[in-house]
Amino acid sequence: MSKAVQQGGVIRRKARDIERFAGMDRFLSEIDRRGFQVAENAGQIVIFCNRAPVRWIARDEPLS
Repeated sequence: MSKAVQQGGVIRRKARDIERFAGMDRFLSEIDRRGFQVAENAGQIVIFCNRAPVRWIARDEPLS
């Protein structure tokens, strides 16, 4: 188990790597079992390795 998982951190992986090594169905089952949350954007999977709520922050103007 990775340090990020043990400490409730955040992990980023390529979706194709998750599919290749574990399969997306198996991965999502494990996410559900652990009570974690996951987000996908542009082929990247971001795993929040804790049960805290995720709050999305949005701005009307781009950051510069």
